[in-house]
Amino acid sequence: MNHIVTVQEAVTAFEPWMEPTSAELVAIEWEMPVILADVDLLDAEIVALDRTPTEVDERRIRRARRRALAARVALVNRTAGANLFGGVA
Repeated sequence: MNHIVTVQEAVTAFEPWMEPTSAELVAIEWEMPVILADVDLLDAEIVALDRTPTEVDERRIRRARRRALAARVALVNRTAGANLFGGVA
C-alpha cells in the first residue's frame, strides 16, 4: 500500500523568516482603503445577487464602485511621488 504524504510545509508558519517584512506591512497599510472599498462593493453586489435589484441596491452599488475607484486613484496618486519607505522618489 502506498501512503500519500504532503511535501509542503504547514500552512501556519512559525519561523520568523516566513513572517511579513516591514515593507510588506507598510504596503498592506497603504492598500487598506482600497481593500475596504472593494469589500464594500462586494457586499453591495452580494445583497443584490439573490433578488431583482431595487433602486436603492443600484445606488448602493454605484456608490461603492465610485468609492472603490476613488480609493484606487488616491493610492496611485499617493504612491506616484513616494515609495513605500516614506521617501520621495
